[in-house]
Amino acid sequence: MAKFLRDLLDAQEPLFSLSLQQLEKASGQNGVDAKLVGDIHEKAHRAMTKLGFDHTDTTGPELYHALLVLIQQHDEHLAKSIGASYDSRVQDLLPLMKKRVEDTDVNKDCWVIKKSVAKEMLRAHPPQNIMKRLGYRSVESMLKHENLAEIYGALRFAESSDWLKVFNTTYEALQPTDFEKRSIEIVLMPHDRWGDIAEHFITKKRHNITHLKELGVILMLPVKADKLPGITLWVMSLLFHYINEIRLYSAFFKLKQVQSDFGKIFVETLNADPDLGPVMAGEHIHWRVIQRYFGKLESESHPEIFEPHVQPEDLHWRKAEAMLYKIDPELTFWEDMDYVGLLYDNRPVVFNMMDVAAAYCNRTPYENRVIYHFRESLWNEVFMRYMGQKNLEQQVLAQLDNDMIAPEQLTK
Repeated sequence: MAKFLRDLLDAQEPLFSLSLQQLEKASGQNGVDAKLVGDIHEKAHRAMTKLGFDHTDTTGPELYHALLVLIQQHDEHLAKSIGASYDSRVQDLLPLMKKRVEDTDVNKDCWVIKKSVAKEMLRAHPPQNIMKRLGYRSVESMLKHENLAEIYGALRFAESSDWLKVFNTTYEALQPTDFEKRSIEIVLMPHDRWGDIAEHFITKKRHNITHLKELGVILMLPVKADKLPGITLWVMSLLFHYINEIRLYSAFFKLKQVQSDFGKIFVETLNADPDLGPVMAGEHIHWRVIQRYFGKLESESHPEIFEPHVQPEDLHWRKAEAMLYKIDPELTFWEDMDYVGLLYDNRPVVFNMMDVAAAYCNRTPYENRVIYHFRESLWNEVFMRYMGQKNLEQQVLAQLDNDMIAPEQLTK
């Protein structure tokens, strides 16, 4: 069973098998990995039946092509549901997607830097390249007339690496009093202003969505192409994905606001997101896993360690595809399939909606099929299933409560 998971994840041996053995021993439960593998096969086979395949007699290319065809159908259906069509121009689709996501009933609250503080940071370090591009001689005039979120969104693309390095150091001085509760803002960057600045990012990432977790902003970058089949499903899933990401880190920063080195933690998280979370059986557990685990326990009591700063609603988390169901119920084929995949030709064919949508939108061939979100989801699922064992859950909570506890004391 461990071999199947290892191959799906392309994990290193013998570290992966040893980690699973430690998790099994620490949890006192055997067969957690076997149960997960069984669930993956069951879900995959059920989905293949819906597609009209016999799982005992299906090739990887056949399955991959069928999933791409399904994404095409769902993309066309989703485009119609937001008031467009599958062949609409990209420039017409982007504002429709923005509005529909904004109108969706999903929690968009976040704890982020106050706008007044963000403006002071720019006053102390005027972004000369952006000011020149927009025709401003003074930073004060720019702040008076421009959307602050748009300006911050352009910093990483328009300013030099030396300027960004200096500017990023100012985050270290931030205190919890510099933060406030706000709603996540989605900003559509105008093509006539910023059409050229993000080309490298879009080419590298193969999409046009990014975010500013410190300000609670999601950016829709300008796209040159006039037509992009699949962009509706791909971009809308990313918009919901980044709503989750901003709320994920918002809850983390709220939890860490009591730390004396809050500013340092904030900067390190923005720059490198170091995986220095609690240790479970010798493995560091990212806050993403912790937030998703406790966010799913809606009927359980809220752990005291999170109070009073982190409330149950801060941890509430829903998969991107689950939020899309509210807009288009046709997409329920992908429900709880984010960590499901089968091995073909030494690489997974995955049922992760975001990966399949990315592959369709970018015309990715079978040999290079997209598996990024699938592997992240599967790693998270592995750790969440072991954290479901009460003794390991308590170990994680104990470390969050006291960062000074030695990890070796918590793996017995």
